[in-house]
Amino acid sequence: MSEDTIHVAIAEDQRLFRECLVSLLNGFERISVNVEAANGKDLLEQLFVVAPTPQVVLLDLTMPEMNGLDTTRQLKKLFPHMKIIILSVHSEERHIVHMVGEGVNGYLVKNSELSEVVQAVQAVHEKGFYFNESVLRAIHSGMANKHEKSYNPNSPLTVREKEILELICQEHTTQEIAEKLFLSVRTVDGHRNNLLEKTGARNTAGLVIYALRHDLFKFGW
Repeated sequence: MSEDTIHVAIAEDQRLFRECLVSLLNGFERISVNVEAANGKDLLEQLFVVAPTPQVVLLDLTMPEMNGLDTTRQLKKLFPHMKIIILSVHSEERHIVHMVGEGVNGYLVKNSELSEVVQAVQAVHEKGFYFNESVLRAIHSGMANKHEKSYNPNSPLTVREKEILELICQEHTTQEIAEKLFLSVRTVDGHRNNLLEKTGARNTAGLVIYALRHDLFKFGW
């Protein structure tokens, strides 16, 4: 198994769906599913003993014993660097907006193509988030309806920070941003940390939500 293999955990109570997804994902060269759980409680128990620890979790929302929402909150406390992708039958705006607000890195409905699931796993691992067009529209609409504004006028974003935020929203990796702006990776990481502090975002996905909420840039949809 190569060093760039992405280790994935799946928590899904429908056994047939889960086993099929595990089998299909393991067919891709860079992906290895090393945790397969029937619910959130089972997932957490396995995460404490498995090695290596998965970098990405595919998480169903509706599960017995511990649902996706409660599991997400526990994962954020216990495994803060783990990337979470919700994979759910729920496509309603309220579900998407709520889970994004909880700090998940991606959201997919269960009728998604397998290729998009793979794309999402790779994207959250490499770039920190994955939101397709329909999810972005739902987030934007939901934020507009709630009239949420968290911008702190006493901590305005600098021109450079806005430049980096726009490149993040365009799905560039830290390395790509550094090369594009002729900066070191360390400098880009410093600006990213400043962005997180100023915006109150939990992660890279949160920065994208911040940009959406304040209509800072034009997104490609």
